[in-house]
Amino acid sequence: MGKGDIIKMFRGHGRWYIKGIKDGVPIFLGYLAASITIGISAKNAGLSALQATFTSLLINASAGEFIGFTLMAANSGYIELLIMEAVANSRYLLMSCALSQKLGPDVSIWHRLLVGFGITDEIFGFSVTRAGKLDPFYNYGLMTSALPGCALGTFLGVILGNILPMRMVSALSMGLYGMFVAVYTPQARKDKIVRVLVILSFILSWAFAKISIFSGISSGAKTIILTVVISLAAAILFPVKEEEKKDEA
Repeated sequence: MGKGDIIKMFRGHGRWYIKGIKDGVPIFLGYLAASITIGISAKNAGLSALQATFTSLLINASAGEFIGFTLMAANSGYIELLIMEAVANSRYLLMSCALSQKLGPDVSIWHRLLVGFGITDEIFGFSVTRAGKLDPFYNYGLMTSALPGCALGTFLGVILGNILPMRMVSALSMGLYGMFVAVYTPQARKDKIVRVLVILSFILSWAFAKISIFSGISSGAKTIILTVVISLAAAILFPVKEEEKKDEA
């Protein structure tokens, strides 16, 4: 691909790419803080700083990394590791399907694959709340600024994590929850239905965590069940009219 092809590819999409980079800065900061715990678990599993950093660059799933490093430290087998990773990360299938509906029909399969590769919980949150059709270059901008935070945080966790007090490490990890609230608050303030659904999601998530009958279900499976049930109920009870979709586009 020559220089002219690159310029042609970015023509008309540059503003979305820049917008994505700007929006990805708070995600970067959240990942930087939260990934320190991943670096600590990677070190306990025997990985070097370089190995752990490249793992975080190639695997955009903090929960999956943490589970993987924990099982590696316990000398678990490949089959067990494969099953646990599939369960922990299965929610990304739902996120990919949801974002696929926001991409225009003219978006190529290669763009869809790249967008799918870069999906994280936070990037999905920023992307799905944008009105109208989603430009894939917005996601590329988010990925450019946000994803390096995971790798850098993991690197710092391997190098410095065991020096920091565990209370400080836990406090840094809480930053991601605050970022989620910041992502959904503007939309919830504008739309009563969204506000009710967000509150309902918090309540049901708490209930799934506290009620003993659900204790045997993994966190990944709980996320999928709640997502499907709440989304299906919202689609049936509060369908978005075709006129509203056109107005957003």
